[in-house]
Amino acid sequence: MQQTISPARRLEGTIRLPGDKSISHRYGILAAIAEGPSTIHHYSTGADCQSTLGCMRALGVPITRREDGAVVIEGRGLRGLQAPPDDLDAGNSGSTIRMLSGVLAAQAFTSRIAGDESLSRRPMDRIMKPLSLMGAEMEAVDGRFPPLTIHGRPLRAMRYEPPMASAQVKTCVLMAGLYAEGETTVVEKVGTRDHTELALREFGADIQTSGGVITVKGPAVLRGKELAVPGDLSSAAFFLVAAAILPGSKLLIQGVGLNPSRSALLDWLVAAGVNLRVNNLAEVSGELVGDLQVTGGEIKGGIIRGAASAALIDEIPVLSVLGAISRDGLVVKDAKELRVKETDRIATVAGNMRRMGVNIEEYEDGFRVPGKQKFRAAQVDSFGDHRIAMAFAVASLAAGGETTVLNAEAASVSFPEFYATLRQITV
Repeated sequence: MQQTISPARRLEGTIRLPGDKSISHRYGILAAIAEGPSTIHHYSTGADCQSTLGCMRALGVPITRREDGAVVIEGRGLRGLQAPPDDLDAGNSGSTIRMLSGVLAAQAFTSRIAGDESLSRRPMDRIMKPLSLMGAEMEAVDGRFPPLTIHGRPLRAMRYEPPMASAQVKTCVLMAGLYAEGETTVVEKVGTRDHTELALREFGADIQTSGGVITVKGPAVLRGKELAVPGDLSSAAFFLVAAAILPGSKLLIQGVGLNPSRSALLDWLVAAGVNLRVNNLAEVSGELVGDLQVTGGEIKGGIIRGAASAALIDEIPVLSVLGAISRDGLVVKDAKELRVKETDRIATVAGNMRRMGVNIEEYEDGFRVPGKQKFRAAQVDSFGDHRIAMAFAVASLAAGGETTVLNAEAASVSFPEFYATLRQITV
């Protein structure tokens, strides 16, 4: 599928975004292994999060979606999952396969979890190593790629320090730790988003956090809950950048998750000169939620490196668009992780930038986009990557004519309503 995006004068209006993708994954898995039913309001509509629910159904967990959109999950308890009749299908979702592997490693059966062509190229050794140290037995293509065959075993508690910052690896280990006798600890040199810790606490797990040291005590007893998922901050990034680069824009995004461990995006945008305000802060299901108000104007640009690269890894594609239009441009370093996302995002960002007439210098671990550039109308390609599709739809708003986004349907992985929402507020 392709989408044709016309240039816009400004963005104007009020929107509410789908439920946070990261939180939805975690709630879906934890509710399935909790005791009793959970009701999850505003669960993400994205295909990735539906893959998580599909896997839990295949493991014998009854899941229904009510007319009001709430997802009801009848938890089977820690030991209540059933051997799946076929391969579990994670689709395009790295979150699903990495997080769920921690649960599958402790089951009394063997399971095989696979995904689409893109997911089959994404390395899984970063979760296979710690799970093996806990006693899991796993097999993978070339020792590191999906499909993963996981032979469930009793797991040992352990202390683990990931060699690189990864919320998914942390979550995988903590999920496995729910089943292990004793205390399982993850030590983070660089802090990552703490949605897992907050979700575990909501479901009643014995979890302690202190200065980058996270400990969960197992075996755990989780209890079903009624929860609400805040709007997705990563999805908000596309609209924040779009409004920022179009002078005269006035946009309000309601009910967005503002977890402090993900505040790097808002902090960076403000430092880059974006006129951004946060209103109506409240706590919902342990997560901070608020409204974001952004207006268009002059943008300075900036640098993303070190810990900021890990914190902003998902937002870097759309921030590259902001960088090209900004006064000083954008430099990204220490972001080699972009090479092993749904696509090689350094290469796909650079390729599409050049198609749109924007100069960009590519590094092994990032890129440099000079400022004060203009986008020209072109044909760009998502290459099946949802964040590339949405980032260059945003760039198209500032182009000199109509731009065509090929494989635009990739946006449905996280945000099926993206193009309709964008058109709703385009003037």
